[in-house]
Amino acid sequence: MRIRVPEWIKSLVLALITVGVVLTAPGMAAQVRVNPTSPELGNTLSVVLESPTSATPKVTWQGKTYPMFAIGPNRVRALLPTTPLDQPGAKPLQINDGTQLQNLTVQLRDRSFPTQSIWLPPDKEELNGTDKEFDRVDAFKALVTPEKYWKGPFLRPNAGEITTIYGVRRYYNGEFAKDYYHRGVDYGGETGSAVVAPAAGRVALVGRESDGFEIHGNVIGLDHGQGVAGIFMHLSRIDVKEGDFVQPGQVIGAVGATGASTGPHLHWGLYVQGKAVDPVPWRYAAID
Repeated sequence: MRIRVPEWIKSLVLALITVGVVLTAPGMAAQVRVNPTSPELGNTLSVVLESPTSATPKVTWQGKTYPMFAIGPNRVRALLPTTPLDQPGAKPLQINDGTQLQNLTVQLRDRSFPTQSIWLPPDKEELNGTDKEFDRVDAFKALVTPEKYWKGPFLRPNAGEITTIYGVRRYYNGEFAKDYYHRGVDYGGETGSAVVAPAAGRVALVGRESDGFEIHGNVIGLDHGQGVAGIFMHLSRIDVKEGDFVQPGQVIGAVGATGASTGPHLHWGLYVQGKAVDPVPWRYAAID
């Protein structure tokens, strides 16, 4: 199944990311900027605080508290994830800069996600993954580095056409995968076609099918900093090692069909604070 992203969707994404709201509570010096003002499921929410009165401000969103990181003089920011598993509606957002509390409300909009049927061959149907595989991948997704490595919009990681969009719900061999959603974007590139880093980052994960990565296959994880991490799965070749620092557009591997894959493709997942968000808005507008 090949899916093209219509131009009107690209325009909508750009509008949602670039239009923000500035709120200042009466009598408070700290100013809050929330972007986008009305996110939909899968969007990344940016909360910027101007002139914080504490060195350790925090944001509470959907029952979880997130740190804020410096992005400029007297400016800190938290990036907050939303996913297809969240409930849409009015959501409380609390900003605590150490001495003051600001309570806001963000309207999280619903979004329709398609359903897809996947048929795995017998040799891959029984793949459950290994503890080693999931322990390492989970540890990678949980990384929160104070430094910010990326700058500007992310690049397309492969030249192939998008075959599966973010958020798709799935049936595997006829059985509905409850609480599952496609945690990334699939590119239907040919085996051996280049996979590039969409943004600067540090290689924090390298796993191989031969070393027990039954689901992810040959996989690379890039830490982009401040809780943003990208994962690249099912590779036929890996051209980097853990600890390397890569630049935008640098070749890091090649498309393959390793792990739980029905054919050659690249799965690119983008994680914010450990949750998979839609990578597409990151490609069409800078979340700096």
